[in-house]
Amino acid sequence: MTYELSPATVRQRTAAALDAHHSTARFVALAVGSASAMADVARDLERQVFDQAFGNDTAAMTAEYRRYEDDSLFFIVLDRRTGMPAGAARVVDGGGKTLDDAPGLIGVPLATVVARHDLAHGRIWDFATLAVLPAYRGGTAGPAVSSLLYRTFLNAGRLAGVRHVVAMLDARAHRNLKLLGVRFSPLAGSAPFAYLGSPSTEALHVPFDEILPSLARQAARLGRRGAEHDGEIRGNILRRLVIRHVAARIATGDGLDEHITLPGLDRRELIRRR
Repeated sequence: MTYELSPATVRQRTAAALDAHHSTARFVALAVGSASAMADVARDLERQVFDQAFGNDTAAMTAEYRRYEDDSLFFIVLDRRTGMPAGAARVVDGGGKTLDDAPGLIGVPLATVVARHDLAHGRIWDFATLAVLPAYRGGTAGPAVSSLLYRTFLNAGRLAGVRHVVAMLDARAHRNLKLLGVRFSPLAGSAPFAYLGSPSTEALHVPFDEILPSLARQAARLGRRGAEHDGEIRGNILRRLVIRHVAARIATGDGLDEHITLPGLDRRELIRRR
């Protein structure tokens, strides 16, 4: 397990993953377990993004996530054009880092958090990290990469029988998810706090089964002129249309599911399981 790979190693492992993937599209996604060779590709990308954004270098990432590695599942988007990864995300089964760290940060006992959100019943995933390289945060590539990451997470979660999602998200990541229609609630009504280099992080919860319907509702609202919607759209009508399109695709899987494989769960493709 490592958070630092040479570019040559990343390219070699990515090439093998692309060769094995059934889709020939530019962007493809897969879910892999912690021991997979591609898991280190995801860790390397995490480290790059988190070091640039928050100053979390290899030592920091290793220290923060060491105890959660065995329970981690990684989602990776690969770019056939560059032969390299474009983005990655990680979930930790069982609530992981959020449920370990949040109670002390928000001043609420874990037992109270569990009772408030009924976390004692059903599988919990901690949406632990989301990392997209700067080159894929705008233009036409940005929505494609983020859409595949979110849809892979949702497909994997349904297959795994997830009931609850918890997360500690910085303000920007939470704002982006809210715009798509994901309606998190603060853990035990807590306020934002500074965490791992981010000046404003929130501890959050959402029932897994509410995510897809809320995405679909947000897409529908954005399609109606003057209709109220979640979040604040900073930009013109074009940005509104882009967000609507992304939310709708993630909700339905249209143009996404055929480019996703889940070898980290059961080694078979999940195509349009709705």
